[in-house]
Amino acid sequence: MAREMQKSSMFIDQTTADYENGDAQKNLDDDGRPKRTGTWITASAHIITAVIGSGVLSLAWAIAQLGWVAGPAVLMIFSFITYFTSTLLADCYRAPDPIHGKRNYTYMDVVRAYLGGRKVQLCGLAQYANLLGITIGYTITASISMVAVKRSNCFHNHGHETKCQTSNNPFMIIFACFQIILSQIPNFHELSWLSILAAIMSFAYSSIGLGLSIAKVAGGSGHLNTTSLTGVTVGVDVSSTDKIWKTFQAVGNIAFAYAFSTVLVEIQDTLKSSPPENKSMKRASGIGVMTTTLFYVLCGILGYAAFGNDAPGNFLTGFGFYEPFWLIDFANVCIAIHLIGAYQVFAQPLFGFVEKMCKGRYPHNAFIVREHAINVPFCGVYYLNFFRLIWRTTYVIVTAVLAMLFPFFNDFLGLIGAGSFWPLTVYFPIEIHIAQSKIPKYSFKWVWLKILSWVCLVVSLIAAAGSIQGLIHSLSVYKPFQTPEE
Repeated sequence: MAREMQKSSMFIDQTTADYENGDAQKNLDDDGRPKRTGTWITASAHIITAVIGSGVLSLAWAIAQLGWVAGPAVLMIFSFITYFTSTLLADCYRAPDPIHGKRNYTYMDVVRAYLGGRKVQLCGLAQYANLLGITIGYTITASISMVAVKRSNCFHNHGHETKCQTSNNPFMIIFACFQIILSQIPNFHELSWLSILAAIMSFAYSSIGLGLSIAKVAGGSGHLNTTSLTGVTVGVDVSSTDKIWKTFQAVGNIAFAYAFSTVLVEIQDTLKSSPPENKSMKRASGIGVMTTTLFYVLCGILGYAAFGNDAPGNFLTGFGFYEPFWLIDFANVCIAIHLIGAYQVFAQPLFGFVEKMCKGRYPHNAFIVREHAINVPFCGVYYLNFFRLIWRTTYVIVTAVLAMLFPFFNDFLGLIGAGSFWPLTVYFPIEIHIAQSKIPKYSFKWVWLKILSWVCLVVSLIAAAGSIQGLIHSLSVYKPFQTPEE
């Protein structure tokens, strides 16, 4: 009975010992692991969960800094670059052949197979530092959304001029409590249901923000707000120095809004092998990027049309809208639920990396490797690992504490995007593609790929500079235990 419950459990990381002799080939993939069941639909859900996130809420602000010409243009450029490099990376899941080669389970494995050397460590540093940053950012954003529900009710009851200040810290603790529980899901393969739920939530709050922007423009109130071809006006809205720094920061925000290369390989590792994984992943990437680009352009453009150069950094929590308050509350609850799932999409690869490394280094340590069977009603047998419990709980607590120390939404968002965009979305996919395809040095294709990589490096550096300046400014004016400027 226990064996049957183990087979049906949604939590169990099954091994080859769980399968009978006649069923082994049928239930295992070519690498001896349990047969993967993911499709382009589940991969699309993972991508949408990873991509449509807190970034969409800052796009009206980003368009306001860049204007009607550069804003949409930068959005389209980043979407094209992200899709192009994701197709390059999808062909590298197997090596050396993209269809019949040996599987690579992580981004580091891909870099090790094609590039090797010190670049493997550099990739790991960039990827896992980025995953840490994203989980901190999502803790900040989720707490801001939960605080916004409380503030929305306060504004509704006491008027829009009321301060309604409150600390984000208790809500970060609530978010962390949810993550401690969900972090005990053993691996990425068991997250499909959570990603689908999170994707539905992201569509819900993005649609609400879009609808409210349309209503504001249609109602005529949006006409009172100034917009321009070049965005915020020097000497009127900002100084010339602030214009430069905020433009850089806006580029970083948009770069972050498309980030999913960090978990692309791990998502592809959930796909079944027929049709070929690279074909399914390219399809999922195309659907994911097109869907998010549509939402981004609509939310960014209509948000800018509604609020003009005064667009808030997060137009659902920055109180660009006050009424209907119940709809604002619902949208912010959807954001919090979405970020609960998105946190896991980005945290699971980091969890897996640390646990695999520790098991490889201490294979006979019972604390690290031993699984304790627990019968869970209606779910089957859950295997509790004390190392996994303590390590993942500690990680969640650390990210929550760091989030409390850096509660600045836009600046933190831009810094994460700038720091991860070039190495993970551009540099490594291009270098791996050059190595895989054996593209001759100084050939036309080699030259334009290198130019693309260097241009994106410059963009990342200026975006990082803008975000660092924004963080320094925010720290200089920050008052603890008050709601930070969103």
